Amino acid sequence: MIRVLVVDDEALVRAGLRMILDPAEDIEVVAEVSDGSEAVTAVAKYRPDVVLMDVRMPGMDGLTALKELRRSPGAPKVIMLTTFDIDDYVHTALRSGAAGFLLKDTSPRDLADAVRTIAEGSAMLTPRITKRLIDTFAGLESGDSAKARERMAVLTDREEDVVRAVARGLSNAEIGRALAMSEGTVKSHVSRALAKLGLSNRVQVALLARDAGMS
Repeated sequence: MIRVLVVDDEALVRAGLRMILDPAEDIEVVAEVSDGSEAVTAVAKYRPDVVLMDVRMPGMDGLTALKELRRSPGAPKVIMLTTFDIDDYVHTALRSGAAGFLLKDTSPRDLADAVRTIAEGSAMLTPRITKRLIDTFAGLESGDSAKARERMAVLTDREEDVVRAVARGLSNAEIGRALAMSEGTVKSHVSRALAKLGLSNRVQVALLARDAGMS
């Protein structure tokens, strides 16, 4: 059972998300709260696997709460709820450890699938959306290319090949076809790359690869 905490300042949005997720046999909404400070408290109380959290909220916003949560031992995966065309916080949130993003007009089926995907530690929502977000927001904050290349030096040649493919927005299945390896092997390479680089999700890997000139 995937335990989910819903965080949004709009009661109708919270109710809508609960109505979508609760019918799923493998997902349970354990609580819903209205701002970031309440989210930090609720995470400590309910220990959710996934937090669905609005970026823009009065009081403590989603980005500040994300940073607080990522500092906690056993932090849950955090999916930011956002409107793609107006949120200037997205790039910083990616680097701060957000596991994914959902647009507020995401279909009910895609919402549940995204929660499952994130809970498994895999890609955010879809690789194509990952690519679009990275392309859009990568220019907002320039990274240190020399330091990025130095960090990437810990990877094996095969891990580097996989990281390059991740940075292009390819799914595990697509990477497997491109590099002639099984999907399970791709997942293993991604997991080892994350561990070696000290990162928490594929988006952070993709952004670091861009900084290093690998994409």
